[in-house]
Amino acid sequence: MNEDQYPAYLAGEPYGPNADLEVLDKYTGQVAARCALADADAIERAIAAAAGAAGPMRRMKAYQRRAVLEHCIRRFRQRSDELARWLCIEAGKPIRDARGEVARLIDTFGIAADEAVRPGGQVLAMDISARGGSHRGMWKRVPVGPCALISPFNFPLNLAAHKVAPAIAAGCPFILKPASATPIGALLLGQALAETDLPPGAFSVLPARHEDARPLVSDDRLKLLSFTGSPEVGWELKAKAGMKKVVLELGGNAACIVDADTDIEDCLERVIFGAFYQSGQSCISVQRLLVHTSLYEPLRERLVQKAQSLRSGDPKLEQTFIGPIISDAEADRIERWIHEAVDAGARLLCGGGREGRIIEATVLEDVPPDARAACREVFGPVVNIERFDDFDEALERANDSRYGIQTGVFTRDIDKAMRAWDELEAGGVLINDVPAWRIDHVPYGGVKESGIGREGVPWAIEQLTEPKLLVIRDRE
Repeated sequence: MNEDQYPAYLAGEPYGPNADLEVLDKYTGQVAARCALADADAIERAIAAAAGAAGPMRRMKAYQRRAVLEHCIRRFRQRSDELARWLCIEAGKPIRDARGEVARLIDTFGIAADEAVRPGGQVLAMDISARGGSHRGMWKRVPVGPCALISPFNFPLNLAAHKVAPAIAAGCPFILKPASATPIGALLLGQALAETDLPPGAFSVLPARHEDARPLVSDDRLKLLSFTGSPEVGWELKAKAGMKKVVLELGGNAACIVDADTDIEDCLERVIFGAFYQSGQSCISVQRLLVHTSLYEPLRERLVQKAQSLRSGDPKLEQTFIGPIISDAEADRIERWIHEAVDAGARLLCGGGREGRIIEATVLEDVPPDARAACREVFGPVVNIERFDDFDEALERANDSRYGIQTGVFTRDIDKAMRAWDELEAGGVLINDVPAWRIDHVPYGGVKESGIGREGVPWAIEQLTEPKLLVIRDRE
């Protein structure tokens, strides 16, 4: 494969003093591209530029911010095949999933374009007592200022978009640090932004080593840190973030409850998707499947059949459902956790095999609750199935986790659906669907160790802005 080279973007300009970052084709293991790797000096220059751009970004008119976002949408549509191809290469994402992510990228920027011209604010009634009788009040939302955005490897385009597009809509300059394993999508996004009329210094897209990127967390010129990644890293960054606002989208081991009145075939199609799409590398993939005893045997049998039928291999092929794990180290870990669970008493119903970085679709039964494949985030194509007899018991077991992003519940009983919404300790509850489903304007985020704050474009804009009050006293 011929290697492509891509510059980073520093203060809105191409930045290419080196091509030190190798980007591997995750299926072949060969170097597919090289891109610039920012050093500590480049990070400092980007922070200074973002601080200098805060005023011009804040003063941009709403229609101007919308125009920036709409330009990006046009470019993404023109380059959709290229974007999907790079998702296959750098992330190992099967081509059908890659096309879906490009579609979501466009959706996310489209929602942000709409939100950019939707003012936030309110007129306040001040005459609630005699003290306020001669005053008028109102408030508006204003941008917090320069932001540090750190995006993960598993959705290199859309999770970067969930940080970048709201920042533009809100009027915040930013520095985006993409995952070093998957920087190309973010750099292509930077190419589109560089063609717009954003103020000088308003954005940087800089792959960087962790040690060089530390000021993105600690520097007080940055007013918000948005991080998506592992809980271990996320909470450590929050402790070092100082006075800035922090939004964390972290890990999970999502549960899905299947109650007695569920249509098995309908449920299975969704569970197969939720557990194994993009090789399970999603923080809301179905990891724990709790099935009512009355459905357990037939659902287990059909689940195993369907899991065994999934095609794995080259993600560029249309028939591939399961592609490679992001790295050898992560594939090693997943394989080790499967073996640990079996050694501890779990039953391996199917899968567990490995070829290179590809892990077979794996179904485990009765995994001990303290096994890492049960209580931690596997982040691979592994689902644990267990039975329950009582719906409230299933809710309690779903809650028995350090994480809580989304939970799926299959039931036709509206009372149980509402009880699940009330009782489940998660940022979202999905009825008759899997927790892995997401659309890009809803409030998305977790509780417990899964994070703080919410993404989804309107909700991210709320995090990126703050209310500013105006009070006027009427003179007699």
